[in-house]
Amino acid sequence: QVQLVESGGGLVQAGGSLRLSCTHSLRTFSSYAMGWFRQTPGKEREFVAAISWRGSNTYYPDSVKGRFTISRDNAKNTVYLQMSSLKPEDTAVYYCAASGLRVGSRTQNEYEYWGQGTQVTVSS
Repeated sequence: QVQLVESGGGLVQAGGSLRLSCTHSLRTFSSYAMGWFRQTPGKEREFVAAISWRGSNTYYPDSVKGRFTISRDNAKNTVYLQMSSLKPEDTAVYYCAASGLRVGSRTQNEYEYWGQGTQVTVSS
């Protein structure tokens, strides 16, 4: 059974930084694009970042561009989300996901595997 496990969430003050990690048991991790999404109660899950299978392409929405960086270490089966200049509106549960669409995607329907999420809370 494929498992994706996020870690690194927590409470941080506005302007601070956090790094999220996601490790997983995918046998062919390097063949999957990886993404991060977030969700707050009562809202749709929102795209945050994606990285292609080799890491050569990354994608961000305007809301996090320049503040968040996604990266991956295929040798460690891990994808990271470095978050800087955090704002209270970044508060959410953050999910990592894996997609067989190697180039990467902003669309959650194109992700087959999901983690359980990690809470990020940014205080003002």
